[in-house]
Amino acid sequence: MTEPTKTTVYLDPDDYRRLKAIARAKGCSTAQLVREAVSEYARSQPVPVRPSSIGAGRSGRHDLSERAEELLAGLGETSA
Repeated sequence: MTEPTKTTVYLDPDDYRRLKAIARAKGCSTAQLVREAVSEYARSQPVPVRPSSIGAGRSGRHDLSERAEELLAGLGETSA
């Protein structure tokens, strides 16, 4: 398991009071409830997928941007 990342969350005072009451009733910390809620929310969201047609970074060539015009020369032209 990787080490958790620390962050700061600003909550509405009423929400925080409710969160503390829930944590007290469950016998856990407010931080644990926040971690569980964030984890559940994150798992319920679809992961953005980059279309495979983009192929970013897969060529293994490091000169493509410098040679773009040369490499694309003649593209779309028909030969007679």
